[in-house]
Amino acid sequence: MVKTEIGYTTTDTIMVRGKNLSTEIIGQFDFIDMIFFTTLSRMPTAQEKTMVNALLVTTADHGITPSSLAARLTYIGAPESLQGAVATGLLGAGSVFLGTMQNATEMLLQGAADLTDDATDEQLRDTARALIQQYKQERRSIFGVGHPIHVDGDPRVPTLRALSQANGYYGKHWRLMEAISDVFTREMGKKLPLNAVGAIGSIVAAMGLDPMVARGLALVGRSAGILAHCMEEKQAPMAREAWEHVLRADPRNVLP
Repeated sequence: MVKTEIGYTTTDTIMVRGKNLSTEIIGQFDFIDMIFFTTLSRMPTAQEKTMVNALLVTTADHGITPSSLAARLTYIGAPESLQGAVATGLLGAGSVFLGTMQNATEMLLQGAADLTDDATDEQLRDTARALIQQYKQERRSIFGVGHPIHVDGDPRVPTLRALSQANGYYGKHWRLMEAISDVFTREMGKKLPLNAVGAIGSIVAAMGLDPMVARGLALVGRSAGILAHCMEEKQAPMAREAWEHVLRADPRNVLP
């Protein structure tokens, strides 16, 4: 039998996880309630709700990024296909952009598996050194540190750290992520401050959620930002100018 436990539809009802969408969910659940209910088959705690809301807000928009520019360029080519533009923006969410939040979560869950929340600073630094060495030997990237623009520190991190501390999600994963940054900076001479990817990975790991949720929430949040870019592209276009700027950068192109 082909079926899903998430929901089903009859001639007069729509059921989601055993609840009637029309009479028990609409008007009673907010969007984060719905994410938890459909994905995890339970309602969020107040603390979980605060953190997931923060993650969605954090990932919504960063200005002109590969995802927003790809969406804008798609929109000018197919303005009748908003869904195509949004999809294009999200398709690049991989191991370099946006999807790194899942990678950071997986790294921290693996690295902190043998640590306790009351681990000493030296234990954390030892674990950080070992993890860095392992990833170097395996030619894998360390996620969650450094930023091409916020070279002196990601301004989102202190806020996310404070929220984590206030809601009971500041523990070994956050501390290990901070130790990784510290080892790079103090011992290896590489200025790699903790970034929002590392903060979000620390939060999702501390919440005990599947790492895939980190990427999923990033995609949900970024969808709102991409919608905003498509709306602005409709009202105040700039994608064609960006495209022509690239063309002019190559002297072989002759433009009118």
